[in-house]
Amino acid sequence: MLNGKNVLLAVTGSIAAYKAAFIIRELITKGAHVRLIMTESACDFITPLTLSTLAKSPVVKDFVKNDDTGEWNNHVELGIWADLMLIAPATANTLAKLVTGHADSFLLATYLSAKCPVFVAPAMDLDMYKHPSTQENIKTLIKRKVGIIYPESGELASGLIGEGRLAEPQKIVKHINQYFLDKASLKGKKVLISAGPTYESLDPVRFIGNHSSGKMGFSLSKIASKRGAEVTLIAGPVELQTPEKVKRIDVKSADQMFNAMKAEYANADIVIMAAAVADYTIANPESEKIKKKDQLLEIKLQKTKDILKYLGENKKDQILVGFALETENELVNAKEKLKKKNLDAIVLNSLKDAGAGFGADTNKITIITRDNKIISFELKEKLKVAEDIFDFIEGTIK
Repeated sequence: MLNGKNVLLAVTGSIAAYKAAFIIRELITKGAHVRLIMTESACDFITPLTLSTLAKSPVVKDFVKNDDTGEWNNHVELGIWADLMLIAPATANTLAKLVTGHADSFLLATYLSAKCPVFVAPAMDLDMYKHPSTQENIKTLIKRKVGIIYPESGELASGLIGEGRLAEPQKIVKHINQYFLDKASLKGKKVLISAGPTYESLDPVRFIGNHSSGKMGFSLSKIASKRGAEVTLIAGPVELQTPEKVKRIDVKSADQMFNAMKAEYANADIVIMAAAVADYTIANPESEKIKKKDQLLEIKLQKTKDILKYLGENKKDQILVGFALETENELVNAKEKLKKKNLDAIVLNSLKDAGAGFGADTNKITIITRDNKIISFELKEKLKVAEDIFDFIEGTIK
């Protein structure tokens, strides 16, 4: 389950910092993408060059990237990128600052900005670990949903024998892998998603299309894959990178999308029709490029096959979710589409809110269910919107 996951590893100033090299190796072997943060004191125990070479990623130590140009390291971006943040080793000082909300280092600022799950692997001497203040800090972090990978007993740097020794790298990575396995809520489910526009050819060089970027459908595919689903993505003509472990089938026209969706439909458990499919296509496309003329050019259009209607009519045990984008009477039109297409739910996109709609990285949606429940959401990044949609779907499954 670590394959394709983004793990942000933060290393603090402990003698156990050298074990970070082995943690990185374990993560990379299992297919994870690793980015690194080190505190200044961590660099006294292991060099940034060693860790960055293993992770194939530069180490970030401070807010300022380049004093001369004013470039800075974006802690918020790192927090958004990560699927999980791991602080290993985590010193007693770091644990205390996590609890009190200090932001006097790049690591701590990133922790406060992280939207992802955070795990800490404490490492310190026996008396420090057993001290009531440290134990109280660990309890507080647990209450705040921070995962603790408890230290092991053994010989410590002071010569004492007892708890405080950093858990072995294999155990740390196994713990994280198990977390993702437990979170794979769609494991065993087959998810079929359509995305992007369709292009209807007018002649060999021109087409009729729309402004759909495909970002919403690709975000849905990424979230479904991260939750353990087997995902097939039917993509119209868009320039987007295929999410990890997603089977992608590229199409151009509405007819090609219909055929691809029809071929994959029977095996799917969950189907989300997020593509903006053309309602009309060219009745008689020209085989040669149309030359510019003085007179009016008339184009005859004919209806395309209604993909969503077909899916609704042939629905068996699938959960079928459609999308609607309306410019007037939004709820009325979306509810009518929900009923006509025999959907389990419909996602109403907003074009009226700033930052939402075609091409944007954010979206504002309303989910309408077949029993007339209306669930509205605030404007969010499309990945977060995709999470909201799958949270709803999983609630439907249960």
